[in-house]
Amino acid sequence: MRPHTCHRPEQDRAHPSTPQPAVDGPRRFRIASADVSASIAVFLIALPLSLGIALATGAPLQAGLVAAAVGGLVAGRIGGSPLQVSGPAAGLTVVTADLIQRYGWRTTCAITVLAGLAQLGLGCLRVARGALAVSPAIVHGMLAGIGVTIAVAQLHIVLGGTPQSSVPDNLRALPAQLAQLRPAAVSVSVLTLALLLLWPRLPGRAGRLLRTVPAALVAVAGATAVAALAGLRLPKVDLPSWSNHALAGLPEGTALGLVTAVLTITLVCSVQSLLGAVAVDKLVAGRPGQSTRVGRSDLDRELLGQGAANIVSGSLGGLPIAGVAVRSSANVNSGAVSRNSTMLHGVLVVIAALLMVPVLELIPLASLAALVMAVGIQMVSLNHIRTVTRHREVWVYAVTTLGVVLLGVLQGVALGIAMAVGVALHRLTRTRITHEEREGVHHVHVRGQLTFLAVPRLSRALHLVPHGADTVVELDGSFMDHAAYETLQDWQKTHTAQGGTVEISGRHAGTRISEPQAFTGCRCRPWTPWRNHQCERPQSAPHSKNAPDVTDRSQPDPRGTGQASGHELARGISAFQRNTAPLVRSELARLAREGQRPSQLFLTCADSRLVTSMITSSGPGDLFVVRNVGNLVPLPGEESGDDSVAAAIEYAVDVLQVRSITVCGHSGCSAMQALLDSEPGGTRTPLERWLRHGRPSLERMADDSLPWGGLAGRAPEDAVEQLCLTNVVQQLEHLRAHDSVARALDEGTLELHGMYFHVGEAEAYLLTETDGGRLFDRVREPDLTA
Repeated sequence: MRPHTCHRPEQDRAHPSTPQPAVDGPRRFRIASADVSASIAVFLIALPLSLGIALATGAPLQAGLVAAAVGGLVAGRIGGSPLQVSGPAAGLTVVTADLIQRYGWRTTCAITVLAGLAQLGLGCLRVARGALAVSPAIVHGMLAGIGVTIAVAQLHIVLGGTPQSSVPDNLRALPAQLAQLRPAAVSVSVLTLALLLLWPRLPGRAGRLLRTVPAALVAVAGATAVAALAGLRLPKVDLPSWSNHALAGLPEGTALGLVTAVLTITLVCSVQSLLGAVAVDKLVAGRPGQSTRVGRSDLDRELLGQGAANIVSGSLGGLPIAGVAVRSSANVNSGAVSRNSTMLHGVLVVIAALLMVPVLELIPLASLAALVMAVGIQMVSLNHIRTVTRHREVWVYAVTTLGVVLLGVLQGVALGIAMAVGVALHRLTRTRITHEEREGVHHVHVRGQLTFLAVPRLSRALHLVPHGADTVVELDGSFMDHAAYETLQDWQKTHTAQGGTVEISGRHAGTRISEPQAFTGCRCRPWTPWRNHQCERPQSAPHSKNAPDVTDRSQPDPRGTGQASGHELARGISAFQRNTAPLVRSELARLAREGQRPSQLFLTCADSRLVTSMITSSGPGDLFVVRNVGNLVPLPGEESGDDSVAAAIEYAVDVLQVRSITVCGHSGCSAMQALLDSEPGGTRTPLERWLRHGRPSLERMADDSLPWGGLAGRAPEDAVEQLCLTNVVQQLEHLRAHDSVARALDEGTLELHGMYFHVGEAEAYLLTETDGGRLFDRVREPDLTA
């Protein structure tokens, strides 16, 4: 919240010395430089794509420019997602092409206006969040089906012919088209596709500079230049005079057909725009140096903005409008900080449409077709297919895709929704319950949702457990209704009363029932007592009948903690196999197939209190971790036979190509205490020989003239903490001395970070160095609401 002061007029008159804001002149309008550069980047992408999408739909080519300009100016100004760029979208190509063929262009414009009015109504009813209830598998399947349809249709133009009205017709006509292909059109299309593919992969520093120019612009401009220099005779962009531009007319056709068309445009535009707004929020939240001026999207307002844009676009003879992922991503990645970038891109499109007509008419249609075909192919995302397969929704995706390809968008989405409902009902009723005995312990495994429909099978499995037996009930599902809960709870009470033990484990903590009373205050539920947490039941507490006795009393307990001295590791592994392995098995299988691709090298101390995955919320495949006593990095040439740290650094930088290296120290480090207590020349033991790599940190602490800000503004508590902090800085210097690190730093592909973890505070601090001092500051979430 920003501080503000409200003055009553009487107070202002009573206190003339109070500073008053200047109100004489008009408020100056300013556009951030980041918005200007972002708008240019988006404009360079939008110009060729808008023409290509108009070509793919069969609409007048000016219609694409009208939609791009209106999307930037109207949706950009009114919409609720400041950084989302709207315009003619590839996802609307198939629907629009079908409407133009069925009703003609002027009626299609009228349908766009009516769809905009419907979107305004939905925005006023504040139902935008409801659109996000559509399964992502249906949305991705719809986009994949549209992508296939676009690619197959544009292939005919790439080959020098004319597309048919449907995918089956296009496939049947393909052999004849191949027999009559035009080499000039094919060569221009191949050149366009080659530039699209190779431009983002240009190597080196020059490549990084050249890649700032959008690949779509380079591809179309390059193909146009080659076609002009070679004197190729090809169909080119034809932009008639704006005085002859066709505007919307009165809708003509059957009422049912028009209503269906309006609903189809409304559905596709709204869902694509709302999902795009959510995706833009995620991009903005993950952007380095996130500006606090960019808030989260208002989805209801976004619907209003999209509706207003479609009304204006349809009235002016433009294509239907929706949020466009490619342009929105470019806007965010180019550093846009407000809606001014979106609106300025619309202004640039207007200028191009009025002043660049002679240049645009040099573009071969085959080049635009190749560009749109590439966009269609990209809409069939392998990542989406892997995701829906992992979540067992591949049938929903496949049915939606085939329905869109063979029948149409609305019919395909309807089939996808029906399939999603069928899959949900199947999952709800299909629950597998098994019982087996292993090493005297009875295991009842419930896989799936536990509802009243599964209660009879659950009861039969539970009654197979003998009285007084040790039992583990594994709930591998995310839902348990009241009937199943009561059945399981009643059986647990009866079984424990008869002398048996019951351990109930689940996918989520919420699936645990009838927790032992003595453990109700424990917040360390993922940790078992052998891991040394202090939440276990006091020895004097009476033993609860419902509490499973996990202590092996046949083993001595040398520490007197009530824990067994042996078998802790075996029990921990058993718990992992029972509770955690089913949850991570698919992800680990993927990593086993694809290999590791960590983005971070995390170098830290071997202290048992510093759990890297916990303090970084990371999982398998995220961090390449190197641990040693004191988080030390020996200087090159001083390893004395121990190259393990240097080898790990070289492997991480040169082979894994990590993007950052973090050196993490921690409070209460025994290695730093040992350094302070050591005497010069003491290298008698392996530990003393290793700690000599920390002596430069000790010397730096004594000689360092750079003032310390300590931890979040406070000075280090004592010499040990000061040495722990100084050691992080010193080891970063040692890292820079390694050839692989120095080379990556020079190329700009690697960053170094210092981190400090205070064990007692459970607080992480990141190193910040300036000319005026050095500070370890707290790590905070970016504020996206201001």
